[in-house]
Amino acid sequence: MTSVPGRRSSTFTRLLRHGFTHPAAAERLLDLPEMAPVRADSVLLDALGAAADPDLALRGLVRLVEAQQPDERQVLLDTLISAKPLRDRLLGVLGASEALGDHLARHPHDWQALVMYESADLHPGVEDFERGLAEATDPVSLRVAYRRCLLSIAARDVCGTTDVAQTAAELADLATATLRAALAIARTDAPEDAAACRLAVIAMGKCGGHELNYVSDVDVIFVGEPASESVEEAAAVKAATRLASHLMRICSETTVEGAIWPVDANLRPEGRNGPLVRTLSSHLAYYQRWAKTWEFQALLKARPVAGDPELGAEYVDAVSPLVWQAAERENFVPDVQKMRRRVVDNIPAAHIDRELKLGPGGLRDVEFAVQLLQLVHGRTDPALRSGSTLEALRALAAGGYVGRADAAQLDVAYRFLRSMEHRIQLYRLRRTHLVPEGEEDLRRLGRSLGLRADPVAELDKEWRRHGSVVRRLHEKLFYRPLLDAVAQLAPGETRLSTQAARQRLEALGYADPAAALRHLEALSSGVSRKAAIQRTLLPVLLGWFADSADPDAGLLGFRQVSDALGKTPWYLRLLRDEGAAAENLARVLSAGRLAPDLLLRAPEAVALLGDPEGLRPRSRDHLEQEVLAAVGRADDAEAAVASARAVRRRELFRTAAADLIGSYGTEENPAGHDPGTLVDRVGNAVTDLNAATIAGALRAVVRERWGDELPTRFAVIGMGRFGGHELSYGSDADVLFVHEPREGGDEQGAAQAAATVVAEMRRLLQLPSSDPPLLIDADLRPEGRNGPLVRTLASYAAYYRRWSLVWESQALLRAEPMAGDEELAARFIELADPLRYPEDGLGEEEVREIRRLKARMETERLPRGADPTLHTKLGRGGLSDVEWTVQLLQMRHGWSEPGLRTTRTRTALAAARDAGLLSPEDAEILDDAWVLATRVRNGVMLVRGRAGDTFPSEAKELAAVGRYLGYGQGHVGEMVDEYRRATRRARAVVERLFYGS
Repeated sequence: MTSVPGRRSSTFTRLLRHGFTHPAAAERLLDLPEMAPVRADSVLLDALGAAADPDLALRGLVRLVEAQQPDERQVLLDTLISAKPLRDRLLGVLGASEALGDHLARHPHDWQALVMYESADLHPGVEDFERGLAEATDPVSLRVAYRRCLLSIAARDVCGTTDVAQTAAELADLATATLRAALAIARTDAPEDAAACRLAVIAMGKCGGHELNYVSDVDVIFVGEPASESVEEAAAVKAATRLASHLMRICSETTVEGAIWPVDANLRPEGRNGPLVRTLSSHLAYYQRWAKTWEFQALLKARPVAGDPELGAEYVDAVSPLVWQAAERENFVPDVQKMRRRVVDNIPAAHIDRELKLGPGGLRDVEFAVQLLQLVHGRTDPALRSGSTLEALRALAAGGYVGRADAAQLDVAYRFLRSMEHRIQLYRLRRTHLVPEGEEDLRRLGRSLGLRADPVAELDKEWRRHGSVVRRLHEKLFYRPLLDAVAQLAPGETRLSTQAARQRLEALGYADPAAALRHLEALSSGVSRKAAIQRTLLPVLLGWFADSADPDAGLLGFRQVSDALGKTPWYLRLLRDEGAAAENLARVLSAGRLAPDLLLRAPEAVALLGDPEGLRPRSRDHLEQEVLAAVGRADDAEAAVASARAVRRRELFRTAAADLIGSYGTEENPAGHDPGTLVDRVGNAVTDLNAATIAGALRAVVRERWGDELPTRFAVIGMGRFGGHELSYGSDADVLFVHEPREGGDEQGAAQAAATVVAEMRRLLQLPSSDPPLLIDADLRPEGRNGPLVRTLASYAAYYRRWSLVWESQALLRAEPMAGDEELAARFIELADPLRYPEDGLGEEEVREIRRLKARMETERLPRGADPTLHTKLGRGGLSDVEWTVQLLQMRHGWSEPGLRTTRTRTALAAARDAGLLSPEDAEILDDAWVLATRVRNGVMLVRGRAGDTFPSEAKELAAVGRYLGYGQGHVGEMVDEYRRATRRARAVVERLFYGS
């Protein structure tokens, strides 16, 4: 058939439609006389078009047809036309593998190996392949027989008769048969050596794991022993070494038929520098004394495949216990992680984006993650001891060590990436893991994987998608903090047998081992997935609980949270998989009462502990938006304020958890955060939270009583620690209420409305509920408790102009708007500024009055029997001492030093230092004492669940406060001494700066 110039023939058009990229060349090939039956048969043309590369398939078919004798050629073509199975297999192979097309051209009769499969032959094993290699008597004939067997594996693969895992297993079985055949040839060539020794060939790597590639080094280890007592060991090892070397040459050397694959023995002890063959005892001596972590990881896939089967079994039996003890080695997990990073670092920059095996998101990421999990957890769970990556992944999921969804995603991604690797290697039977760059190669690769609409674009999309999944899950599993903690447990500690658990509990310092055992039994008994995950978590959690003053409380809290969330599918998965969630929860539950109490009222808040951003304080704007939205959804004021208080409870837990975890330290920051940073973070977070809650209560009351608008403008001014952003967890909110009748409004009605708002807000925020109350304290208002709760702005101005005392001006140093009408609040601050920052500073009489008030407060308000050296608020060098000293400086110099115009103690102290009003040393002493006293108060609240201004008297509570402050077990005395020392130094500064002594 000849095309008419300028016109396309129907065959040309059809070839183009079937995916031929060079239809003109294909048409010329089909015009060859011997191809006439193909050209005339539409079924054959359709089959060629279905191949991964139709042009390649046609060229291979032409070469195969031309290589046949005339009568054989007709048999081949008739069989192709009549037998669909052969047609699919042969054209599928020819369209996917140029190398196997070359083999068929050299050995034109080998196509007959694809004519028929019996059902029993669909998944052949080692014995079947051994029969296929049986006639091979030399390296050349072995290569031909090997390729013939490989042809049948490739045919099943490209036709979808086998999946990628089955194909990899068949390739490993073929490698096993080939090693046996090569050893038989070596023995035949050297019968004296064969008679002198026992030689076992141990497959490693992918061959050992039954997951071999089409072209890969076959990793092996050789073990040799004397054949009898009459043979000396040294002579037997030499004989075995000659046999092993000959075996390697048979497989690895290139002949006219090419090479089979390199046999690589570099995983042996000492690698290339070590002897090729060792005795079993020599192997064991090396592994017990000198082996590195990676060598045990490699032994995970060890499998005897050739030679003396008894010796091979003895080797595996001897080294297996060492493999499953490897995770107990010091720094085992970090070593494996570093090794993986080194592999990535050594990839050439030009290849990293195309590296399918070693690059980020590649096959090695899956394999390393699975192997690391196997080695850590397989010590006590034999179900995990598989050399196959996919089998081990299934076992890890079944045992609860990996989430089912994660395992399923990894399985799918791994299969896709391995299929890509197989098809890339199959093309030319070359060892490569690089994704090709050429359009034609990518098109063939995409079509071979079933991507037909736009093969190149679809392939890139699927590869990137699966690579992204692997990269994400590798980071999640491979760098899981829990993994290193499990690896560090002694072997007996990873299983919670009753006796071992009791001994461990006693050793860890649990005060009631019997009760703890009951908790452990309740959490981990049974065969459910939940119990399996708990058995993985609990040994590690027990150690973290023990790193606290009250391990028993931590374990009890964990049981309570687990019981509350027992049917929640994400809970245990979170602890197992997400960052430091498990350790964070252990720290929070065992550090005192406040955080666990908050958590148990809403256990779902445990999710915050697994989110990297979960412990970061939320901004006031964000909080206020959430609170106001919750208020807007409620049916009435009580429900609205209950919703606002629920948000406050959750956010108090977030703040407390962040404080505790920051105090204990993390893997990245073992020393914990700077104490001043922690104090500021708590103060700011609780202040913003209380401000948002008050704004929500205000909105709820106004909405229920008046609808959209209150008949008077209304604002809440923060005072004291509230205004200073220095609240602790249980602090009251000191406030002033100010209002101003709207233009043309009824003043009396406005006053009544404002009073009603105040009373109702205070009532609703203190209603009995499971949420912590928010107490609003207005005692810093003019006239104190004797004055009205709320005044107009004009009333405040009149009072301060005529009656204000110096302490009231001092109190205004902390005044800051918190909720309500912003413009009204800003005008109140304008009113307050001249009072708190007087233009002429303070006169001597005013200074004496402040000093007198301070001295009187120390005398009258310090609780009877309290130790003045340990009372954090009113004691020597405590909060009051530092704050009054700073406030005196603010009132004296605030008008001339803008930096002092702040409501925050530490900020004002730093500004005074920068202005030269006190020395840097004095500023540091006062700051350290203030931070320490604040942290003690915070610690007492966290530990006891109620506020306190002095150290607890109960020993366990005192120890818990010490742990919060960074003092380990047995160092409580140092903590108290350090507090006294810091506050004594601060008091000396206060005597000079405040009292003028």
